[in-house]
Order: sequence, then C-alpha cells, then structure tokens
Amino acid sequence: MGSAEPRADRSPAQTDGTAAESHAQKKETETNGVQKSDERSSEQKETNEQKLFNIASELLHTEQAYVGRLALLDEEFCAKLMEEAHKGTFPVDVVKNIFSNICSIHAFHSQFLLPDLEKRMGEWRSKPRIGDILQKLTPFLKMYAEYVKNFDHAMDLLKHWNDRSPQFKSIIQEIQSQEICGSLTLQHHMLEPVQRVPRYEMLLKDYLKKLPQDDPDRRDAEKSLEIIATAATHSNSAIRKSEILKKLMEIYEMLGEEEDIVHPSNEFIKEGHILKLSARNTSATESYLFLFNNMLLYCVPKFSLGGPKYTVRSRIGIDGLKVKETINKDYPHTFQVSGKERTLELQACSEQDKADWIEAVQKTIEIFQQKNESFKSALKEAEEVSEAELGKRAPCWIRDNEVTMCMRCKEPFNAITRRRHHCRACGHVVCWKCSEYKAQLEYDGNKMNKVCKDCYLVLMGKEITEDKKKGILEIADSSIICGYLQHSEKSKIWQKVWCVIPEKESLVLYVYGAQQDVKALSSIPLLGYSVDETVRPGDPPAVFRLSQSNLVHNFSADTDELKHRWLKVIRVAAAGEVPTRPEANGTTSLDNGDTHEKTRECKSTA
Repeated sequence: MGSAEPRADRSPAQTDGTAAESHAQKKETETNGVQKSDERSSEQKETNEQKLFNIASELLHTEQAYVGRLALLDEEFCAKLMEEAHKGTFPVDVVKNIFSNICSIHAFHSQFLLPDLEKRMGEWRSKPRIGDILQKLTPFLKMYAEYVKNFDHAMDLLKHWNDRSPQFKSIIQEIQSQEICGSLTLQHHMLEPVQRVPRYEMLLKDYLKKLPQDDPDRRDAEKSLEIIATAATHSNSAIRKSEILKKLMEIYEMLGEEEDIVHPSNEFIKEGHILKLSARNTSATESYLFLFNNMLLYCVPKFSLGGPKYTVRSRIGIDGLKVKETINKDYPHTFQVSGKERTLELQACSEQDKADWIEAVQKTIEIFQQKNESFKSALKEAEEVSEAELGKRAPCWIRDNEVTMCMRCKEPFNAITRRRHHCRACGHVVCWKCSEYKAQLEYDGNKMNKVCKDCYLVLMGKEITEDKKKGILEIADSSIICGYLQHSEKSKIWQKVWCVIPEKESLVLYVYGAQQDVKALSSIPLLGYSVDETVRPGDPPAVFRLSQSNLVHNFSADTDELKHRWLKVIRVAAAGEVPTRPEANGTTSLDNGDTHEKTRECKSTA
C-alpha cells in the first residue's frame, strides 16, 4: 500500500514532463526511420551500379580467356598443322577446311574487341557503359555464321585425317599434352567460337535487366542484343549438335581412348553403375553400363588417378537385343539383357533404377527397329522411280524422318557430321558425300542441280572414277567366304566381327563391325601370313592366329568345322594362290549361326 501512494499522488508537472519526453522520442524515431530509408535507397542504388560493373567485368574476363583459346587454335593447332601440310604430308586444304576462318575471328577479338573492353574498364567511373562497344561486334557476326556453318564438315575432316595420317594425329596429340590445353582435346577447343555468341547474348540480357530505363547506354545495348540474339539462334543449334560430340568425347576418354565410339552414328542414351551377377556362383561384380542408340557397352572399372576410367568387356548390339525383368532370391532388383554377342544378368541399386534401365533399353530397341523398318519401306518406295522419267519430271521427295541412313552409301545420318540432303532427280535422301554431283534437269529448265551419284551416271551416261581420298573401295560381287568370327588384336578384348574374302580380292581378308556395314574396320593382306592353331590358356574354342612379323590377329569360330573352312581358304591365299569357295554339307552356302548368304555387296577400305 505504501509503495503505491507516490504513483497515485504524481504531480501535473511530472506528468507534462513525461509526455514531452515521449513526444521527443517519437519524433526522433520518425527522423531515424527516414534516414535509414534514405540509406537503404542509397545502398540499393550502389548495389545496382555494382552489379552493372560486375557484369562488365565478367565480360572482360571471359573475353580475355576466349582470346587465349582462339590463340591456341590459330597459333598452335592451325599453324603447326599448316607447317606440316606445306611439307606435303597431307593436303593444305584439309587444314584450311578444318579451321575455316578462325584466323580472322582471332584477329578481330585480339586486336579490336578485347583492347576496347580493357580500355573501357579502365575508365569505367567516367564511362560506365558497354553497349556502344558490343555494337561494334555486330558487323563481324558474319564470321561466326561461316564458322558455325562449316563446323560439321570440320569435325568430319578432323576425325578422318586423325585416323588416316599418323603425322596429323601426332601433332594434335603433342599440343593436347601441353599444359596450355588444360587436358582438353582439339574438338573441345573448337567448340569455343560456337559457344561464344550465346554467351554475349546472356550477358547482355543480364546487363539490360539492371540498367535503368533512362540510362544513356540503353539504346546501344538493346540494339546490340537484337542483332546478337539472331546470330545466337544459329549458334545454339550448333551447340546442341556439339554437345552430342562432347559427350561422346568424354566417354571415349573414360574408356582409355581404346573404343572407337566417337562416330557420327552413335548417340548417347544412358549410363550408370550396375552389378553384374555371375552365372557360375552367387558373386556380383561392380560394373558400369553405357547405352547408345545402336549398342550397349558392358564395362568394369579400372584404377585411375585422373577421374573414372573403364575397360569394355562386351559390346552388345541393339539389333536383336532383348531386356526382361528377372527374379533372384539372393539379389533384389535384377533384370537381364540378352543380345547376339552376350547375355548379362544385372542388379540395379533400387527398384526405380531397375525400372529406369529396362525402360531406357526397351525404348532404344523400339526406336532402332522403327528406324530400320522406315528405311526399308522408304528404300522400297524410292526404287519404284522410273529411269525413263529421271530428270524430266520433279520427283516425290522421301521425308527426312523416314530414313536413318544415306540411301546410297548406307552411312547413318546424325546431327553432327552427316546431315540429310535430297537428290533433285530421284528424291532420295543422301549424305553430302553422295550428293556432290551436279547435272542439268529438264523439269527445272535444264538448270544445274545437286544429284546423287547413281542419277548422275544415268543422266550423264558416263562412269565416275572414285577419288582415293574417300578411302572406300567398292566391290559388288560374290564372296569366297564370309561370316561372323570373334577377333582380337594386340591383346585387346575379343569382339564379334563380320569377315569377308571377296572373289575379286581373294588375297585380302576384310574385317567389318557388322554384316551390313559399308566400311571395313581393317583389311589383312593374307599373302605371307602364317597360320597357327595352337590353343593357349584362356583362348575361346576353335581359335586360330594369323601372324606376320610383329602383327598378330587372333580369330575364333563358333565351331571347329567352320574354323577349318576358313583356314582352308586362308592357307591357299597366304601362299599367293587364288582360293575357291569351300563346300559345306554338299553346298556352297555358309551358315554361321546368323545368316545364309551367297552374295553380298562388300565395301572395304582402300
């Protein structure tokens, strides 16, 4: 009670003083609030300006790195290959066509655009703008259009000469081993110009988002973006194609550069860890799968300090492949893939992972079958074109999506190096190599039009001498012997291959990846080779070897009977005599468990 009285008896003076203090505090709070609001606005303004500066700085730094990679392409790869080409090792035009106008692109960026950006960033406080500088870039975008247009052809040439010329390959490998390359291949570095224009577009869009509407640089920046965005559309298309190549190159390196998977016909589908169950016991092996549109690679890990590396144990073709779910009491989540080359029982890490693999493999099989059927039907339809009307009336074009391979050379189409073209005479879908001929067509006012080789022969009435640089020798004739064998070279894993000894080249054994391939993996001139039937530990059944000096080719047949039929022909050819077609069960046809064939159009490497 006593303590409450003083508060109840507070004087008016005290009350007025308390109210005044309260009013002053309220006013001070309002004042501080306004000041803090102004400070936040100031900070926001500074932050926005800083963001613009950061975008401009990123443009400069990426440009400096880009010019360095252009110098690598121009002054290292291109210059050294050109130096060797002038010695006559390989054609000068090959180097020119691979690198296109990279010299001009390098000169523009190193001598003009980069110096302008460096100067501008040095005077940023007085001239905070980049739109006017990028506007100088727009007239030179035509150079990029030329480079992107040539990119597919460049990749094709690069692979061709890398396989064909040891000197060409050696120069590239030597430069790639240098620190300046950053452990990346020439193909990776050649993607840089393709990717650069979309990079400008992205930075400009970000820059304009932060740029005030009334900023003096806005008009130049918007005008630059409009032109660059148009050019970026073409580059983005090429980037999508190049990403396919880039992934194949990555897998190629993971496989120790021993498997030739960087091929126009290969499209990557899926990869992942898997367990492979043993057929003999209950053990499971850590494995890895790579699924492509035309094959499944079964691999095992190998020790490496430089990232994941794998060894291919089996290459199973999609043609004839089957996949199904299995039940294993010891292992959950199992499924089986069964192909012509091998059957595997596999264990996924979960039910979802198993379902994903089964779906991916099944979908790949279905697409493969659909494409093959559409190609056959399109080819059948195209064969009905009358030669009498060839060139006199416009043909009905075969749709692009109805075929998967060139209707002349049968090389598979792809988005990177082998695109579709139409013969203006018959309407066939052909590759660029098969459409390099021109003839006058009556229905088009006798103007010169692109036609395929077959139509050119009919229209012009003359034969074409095959250019040696194509690397393919066509032999349309019966074979003395042909069929599937297992093949191993240089202690590599065994691989199922299609082997042919043609009648017109009876002293040469051609080795193909598959029966319908038109280009041989290798050719073996049999003259002088010795035959060895010695069985060594770990050899498959019905094995034999062909050896000459340090060259050894290991082969294995399905049966001893088939092996002896092959050896009967090979021994005669090795002695320099012309072999005859061997007889089996009173006939001249060959049954290798896969096909009956008397006649085959063989194509082999020259």
